[in-house]
Amino acid sequence: MLLGSSHQQPQFIIEITILSAEGLKNTSSALFSHRLRPFVTISTVLPAPSDRDNNRHSYQTRVDDSGGVNPTWGDKFRVPVDSTFFANRYSCIYLQLYTKRLISGKTLLGWCHIPVSDIGVPPAGSLQHRSYRLRARDGSRGPGTLNVSVKLESATLLGGNGFPLDTCQTVIGVPLTVWPHVGKTAEN
Repeated sequence: MLLGSSHQQPQFIIEITILSAEGLKNTSSALFSHRLRPFVTISTVLPAPSDRDNNRHSYQTRVDDSGGVNPTWGDKFRVPVDSTFFANRYSCIYLQLYTKRLISGKTLLGWCHIPVSDIGVPPAGSLQHRSYRLRARDGSRGPGTLNVSVKLESATLLGGNGFPLDTCQTVIGVPLTVWPHVGKTAEN
């Protein structure tokens, strides 16, 4: 099926499972020692403090009340993206790890991103388990890692018809000529 002149972009579904985090550091002071209540937000657009765009796809895991510095979630999300996401080599899935505080709201523990090169390389439908080092607010190396699984699940047109993944890729090849195999004679 061809896209034609309707300019419909194929829609891809990236299935992301937030598995766990390891080695987190509690950011509370000795005066206010609170346990960690971590959760993760997921977005395809770099989050900004003043961002009020409601059209942006943003997701959030449940709060892990009992995991402490090694929380587990297992929460699965289906993130829709179009083909322009894969055309831009700087595209990423942004993950931010917060802890929920009763008085001060949420506090950033760290962030990381899943680059487009980690999503689109393997065959469609293959599940990848990845671990990403968390970064501090300023981008320096932070404590802990975030474990996720990522799967490029499917591609569909906006109208709902199936669209195979491999038809969106340009292939450059060298033509080969295959000669018939001539066996040796058994004279020896």
